[in-house]
Amino acid sequence: MLGLEALAGRLSRSAAEQFPLRVPRGFVGRMRHGDASDPLLRQVLPLDDEERLLPGFVLDAVGDTAAGIATGVLRKYQGRALLITTGACAVHCRYCFRRHFPYAGQAASRDGWAGALDAIAQDPTIDEVILSGGDPLSLDTPKLAQLTAALARVPHLKRLRIHTRLPIVLPERVDDALLDWIDGMPWPVAVVVHANHANEFDADVDAAMGRLRGTGATLLNQAVLLRHVNDSVDALAALSERAHAAGVLPYYLHQLDRVQGAVHFEVDDSTALALHDGLSSRLSGYLVPRLVREVPGDTGKRPLTPLRQDPADG
Repeated sequence: MLGLEALAGRLSRSAAEQFPLRVPRGFVGRMRHGDASDPLLRQVLPLDDEERLLPGFVLDAVGDTAAGIATGVLRKYQGRALLITTGACAVHCRYCFRRHFPYAGQAASRDGWAGALDAIAQDPTIDEVILSGGDPLSLDTPKLAQLTAALARVPHLKRLRIHTRLPIVLPERVDDALLDWIDGMPWPVAVVVHANHANEFDADVDAAMGRLRGTGATLLNQAVLLRHVNDSVDALAALSERAHAAGVLPYYLHQLDRVQGAVHFEVDDSTALALHDGLSSRLSGYLVPRLVREVPGDTGKRPLTPLRQDPADG
């Protein structure tokens, strides 16, 4: 096990049974062999910390249940609808806010997309669809093409967004068929990838990002602030700079969604604000992601109030 015998007493069979260990070999290859504190390893290894039950850490941390308007369709914010395309993902991140989501009955593909498409078509205020999951790129490309062909018949849609971790953890998923699918979209497309640490990027990920950019898609990164993964100014600055070097613009830095099983990843708000303040002091403004949290019932991501306001952000 990567020479990590020191962690053996902290591994949790119960946590792995509830939320199975899943990680692509290529992602494992980017970990530091034998390093129990490796930031990539920490994101995927089931530890006994996950069994700690604390008040405020719940099964549905972001209010997905209340936001459902049809099978697999969440409507939280004005103008946007999120499709739970699938429950499958190539990696199981231990802090995942949907680790307890009832995918078996709530994936939009369950009825051949019919209910989801009808709900979107019936609401002319929806002008952007977000493909989420799980991970939408876990579906094969013909299935995705079937979905977007149907969405293209909805006249009020103006944009498509794809939230995916696969180009980071499994960059070979970005193949010719996928690129042709994105390139053929009738709307502007934003691909929002998810990387939390600079070490998640390598030459294969860089190549995947370059190919995605070649379709004309906008590439953004959203990260989660995670204790002992990226909770330092150095780590956050390296992530922003490495993502930008790969052609991906930093977008959001999320405070942890307080899902049951993720308490050991939480960074308190005062520390988060100090880290973000330090990041803003170090980097150009376009390299500084917005520090936000998702609060059930809010009309958008809630920005955390900065410690200071600069007259200009460089």
